[in-house]
Formats: sequence, structure tokens, C-alpha cells
Amino acid sequence: MCEHCGCRGVEPIAELMDEHFVLLDLAGDVRRALVADDRSRAVQVLEVLADRLDRHVGREERGVFAALKEQGDFADAVEDLESEHVSFDQRLSSLDPAGESFARDMAALLDELREHIDKENLGVFPVAVVSLGASGWEMVGRAHDGEPSFLTDPALT
Repeated sequence: MCEHCGCRGVEPIAELMDEHFVLLDLAGDVRRALVADDRSRAVQVLEVLADRLDRHVGREERGVFAALKEQGDFADAVEDLESEHVSFDQRLSSLDPAGESFARDMAALLDELREHIDKENLGVFPVAVVSLGASGWEMVGRAHDGEPSFLTDPALT
């Protein structure tokens, strides 16, 4: 991930990026469980990943994404990312841990998650840093205050 754009210096963006790191770590745990043919562990970690991803997506969509769309910046890209959120959630919900294609389907979904995170970290977040005005950052702040980061969960501290 890029560290040159200044995103890490903007607290709400840095926090979303830190959540991305945790989500990718969890995805790695799922992959390792699948490689070890430990489906029960993969499903267990996947449940944690899904919960944290749901919380993260809500913060993005009500915060940075909503502010960018309201301001008219990068709206098409934001809408594409929101569509990916919906698609990912639907596909994640439809996975059958007992099915023959579970490991393959899960690996493909985790690949897409990494690509999606790169689009946010390297595309939308830098745009937000340079383009959002005071009212946009206020919207982001309200969204983050309304849904605290999962990074503050006791299990992670």
C-alpha cells in the first residue's frame, strides 16, 4: 500500500486503512485454514471477517463514500465500490462450507477483497484526502462517531 499520498496523516482515512490491514490478516488466516484443510477453522475465522467487514463497509459508505458523492467527486468510482460491497456480501452469504467448491470459491472471493481494498486505498482515499472540504469531513466524522471502529474491540486491544 502506498504511504506517499498523505492518507495516513488523516485520522479517519488512516483508521479505515488500519481496518483494511486487519481484514487482510483475517483473510490470510482463512486461506491458511483452507490450505490445512481445516474447514471448521476457516468458517470460524470467516464469521469474524464477515462481521468486521460489515462494520467497516458501513463506516465507509456512510462516511467517506457519502461525502464524496455529496460533493460530486469520484461518484462513479464510489458507486462501483458500493456495488462491489453488495456483490461481495451476497456471494459471501451464499458460500456453502460443506460444498466441494468452498475452498476455491472462498479463495476467489478473498482475491477480490484484496483487489477491492487496493482500489480504496490507492484510489478513493487519496481523492478524499485532497478533495473533501470541511462539510465532507464533518460527515465522515459523524459516520465514524456513530459506528466506532472494530479496532477498539477488546479482543483486538
